[in-house]
Amino acid sequence: MKGEFFLGVDAGGTHCRARLVDADGNILGSGRSGPANLTIGIAKAHGSIMAASASAFRAAKLGRSAMRRTHVGMGIAGADDPVRSAKIAARRFAFASVTVRSDAETACIGAHGTGDGGVLILGTGSHGIIRKGRHLRRVGGWGFLVSDHGSAAVIGHAAMRQALSAHQGVIAASTLTRRIMRKFGNDPLKMLSWAAQATPGQWGEFSPLVFACADAGDPVASRLVADAVADVAGLLDRMIELGAKRIALVGGLADTYASRLPRRLAPVLVPAQRDALAGAIDLARQAAGRRRRARPAGS
Repeated sequence: MKGEFFLGVDAGGTHCRARLVDADGNILGSGRSGPANLTIGIAKAHGSIMAASASAFRAAKLGRSAMRRTHVGMGIAGADDPVRSAKIAARRFAFASVTVRSDAETACIGAHGTGDGGVLILGTGSHGIIRKGRHLRRVGGWGFLVSDHGSAAVIGHAAMRQALSAHQGVIAASTLTRRIMRKFGNDPLKMLSWAAQATPGQWGEFSPLVFACADAGDPVASRLVADAVADVAGLLDRMIELGAKRIALVGGLADTYASRLPRRLAPVLVPAQRDALAGAIDLARQAAGRRRRARPAGS
């Protein structure tokens, strides 16, 4: 293993992170870039992944030659789709090996190591995964348009709909709805133009405002948060039904939800042992080990 490096990549809907370690696990450098969910396009996701990776190598003061000795594990939002997963894996990366999995799978590996358990990612999107032995089961995580309950993107979208309804007098206006409409100059046409090209990450940017307004007693925001909490509790209930006895909440909204969930869920919720980047690095090490075992004797 001397001379080898291992890179973990956590590619989500808001940002992409990378962590470079040596054979002993010492962190050499870290990097960060923009969105890398495969739903935004394979080329854009690849660009974000490479930008975050390059930043990690620069931080480690390592050049291109080191990349050829680096094994990479990637946890990518949207990689559950085998077609998209194959397309991103086929892109040019210039590393010794590349292993692609969903961000939920790498988060689960990081959270529980080799043990059984589940994780529920709560960020721009949402995605639950349960591991029992070699078997993986998923709950949700089918993307912003049809799934991702309780996610920042879904909350932001719901808030926008409520804001427009209030602007038209369909429901009573509130601080939340007025603040959202002011962002678009109180012009529904500007809102529509923005919405037509908005990414899940951009929709998700409204979620902190929703939670803040709910904490201040805003009635519209409070209803949205109550609905979102119920959705997340429903995802957790299903994960428990599928056999998850330990579930870690991870992602940007994990702490926000932890204090709002029903107390009955407390016994099954556990802190993650490690993060998704550590899980991705585990995959990279496994790939390196397989390559060494497959190498002909004397080569």
